[in-house]
Amino acid sequence: MTLQTFESGSAANGRLAKGCELCAKGAKMVLFATGRCGAGCFYCPVSKERMNADAVYANEGRAYSDDDVILEAEAMDALGAGITGGDPSRDMDRTLHYVRLLREHFGRRFHIHMYTMAISLENALALQEAGLNEIRYHPPERMWTSMQDTELSEVAGKVRMDVGIEVPALPGSEEGLVALAEYAFSAGADFMNLNELEFSESNWVMMKERGYEVRGGLSAAIGGSEETALAVMRLLPDRRIHFCSSHFKDGVQLRNRLKRRAENTARPYDVVTDDGTFLRGIIYADDCGEAVRFMREEYDVPAKLISVDHDRDRVEIAPWILEEVGSELPFKCYIVEEYPTRDRLEVERTPMNRMENGRRASKGFDTPLNFGGQSTLRLCIS
Repeated sequence: MTLQTFESGSAANGRLAKGCELCAKGAKMVLFATGRCGAGCFYCPVSKERMNADAVYANEGRAYSDDDVILEAEAMDALGAGITGGDPSRDMDRTLHYVRLLREHFGRRFHIHMYTMAISLENALALQEAGLNEIRYHPPERMWTSMQDTELSEVAGKVRMDVGIEVPALPGSEEGLVALAEYAFSAGADFMNLNELEFSESNWVMMKERGYEVRGGLSAAIGGSEETALAVMRLLPDRRIHFCSSHFKDGVQLRNRLKRRAENTARPYDVVTDDGTFLRGIIYADDCGEAVRFMREEYDVPAKLISVDHDRDRVEIAPWILEEVGSELPFKCYIVEEYPTRDRLEVERTPMNRMENGRRASKGFDTPLNFGGQSTLRLCIS
């Protein structure tokens, strides 16, 4: 097989796993089934908030019910889901429930894959029966050269779903990764993914203690990880191995998922940027209903281009309208850029006037923006 390289920095020997194909399109919902694990890998990137927490998240939002999971998948028009953690195998009843829930609601075409450290034939058969399409085993580094002591060959030989290995490319670990790959493929694994190692708030201290350094620039990627992955792929050119770069995860997968959700949930007054965020006009007033009436009567704003966000106690309006009239208004108002996620994390805001104690402090506050599909405000996810 020929080693293919991509603009994102990723590379592949052979075709990608089905789950990876859908992730690249931004079409997979990330279902975080539990933060519990117990493996204690020093490189674990799970956030402090989620690590060891018995909590469920659908993409960025906390899921308190089955409806929360289904609604999030529908909001992004998902074609599949990736179940992760922690280790979802730490709560098999919950994980099996979610596999069945997604399969029954979305049907057989919906692709479900899962990450786990528990290489168990019993678990794999139960997951397959529930509707799982693809299982990805994540053995800790200490197991890379002793995989013959696991049930990997039994799993690969007895299940119909795709079986893969997914681990980080630890710098300088070529020998261990080659041993892991050679055993995995001889045991019947379908593919192997090598992820670029990254710093996170939760693993920073342990990674620094081992001498790892950031590769450079704005990336959180670890220097030497990419080189290690590519070296392994060149040593095993006939094996189906994919190197997933830090930039591919953030600049391709995440951006495409955000764009998919934004385009599926945008309101008539939202502008979707090239980064998959929303540009919105925001008005703050003591009485939001009165502010809406004022805008409709004084500026003839169509009803579909303005509404009250009761959860955030603000008025939302088409940003192109606010850009035109904002400097004249007796309210604090901004053009904001937000994630299209349930938490609607704000990236940046641009004031359209200057108000002090409810009175205009200056007029003619002019901030040119481009609403032709590309934001002049930037979201750094690449």
